[in-house]
Amino acid sequence: MSRPQGSAGEPRVLLYTRVSCHLCEEARAVVADVCGAAGETWREVDIDVDGPGGDLVGKYGDYVPVVEVDGVQQGFWRVDGARLARRLAR
Repeated sequence: MSRPQGSAGEPRVLLYTRVSCHLCEEARAVVADVCGAAGETWREVDIDVDGPGGDLVGKYGDYVPVVEVDGVQQGFWRVDGARLARRLAR
């Protein structure tokens, strides 16, 4: 089965986070475990690096952590490892 591909070298999974976010720490562990088991790479994006009032802060501010697979939001606040694994299997 073919799966969507990002641009060359881009991971399928993005995890949007911010500093001092305890839910982000939990999400990071789930994403790392699931992606590791699936053989997928992932990237973490700190929304605050975009700057106050920036696009990412405006889009995700109160919802971090947010996980996306192939550009589609899969969840926020608590990352469901089983759901993420199912999505990566497609």
